[in-house]
Amino acid sequence: TSVIVTALSFILVDFVTGVCASRAVARREARTWWFESRKAWRTVAKAGLVSVAIVMMWLIDVMLVDVVSLNLAKLFAGFICGVEMWSFLENATTISESPLFERLGRWVKRRIDKELDDE
Repeated sequence: TSVIVTALSFILVDFVTGVCASRAVARREARTWWFESRKAWRTVAKAGLVSVAIVMMWLIDVMLVDVVSLNLAKLFAGFICGVEMWSFLENATTISESPLFERLGRWVKRRIDKELDDE
């Protein structure tokens, strides 16, 4: 459950900062902003699907693999957290207009790309 809670926490932080980034852009463009429930429901669906995927991978780890410990559930949750972290950094860049977050976002992207290339 801690793996699911961790992944869902990253998804929640990304959602909240995404809303804040959307508001920041609207404010800068001097246009009216409104909350879109369609996007919120998409996040709810994503959270549900991620939870199911983690449980399914945990079942593979526990029930089907006897020889080696693959830790598929943690590996998948780590990937989700990495993607959500990257999105958070994009949102933080939009909200703050800070080059620090932009550089961190590029660094995270390079790290994710490198890890995926190594596999």
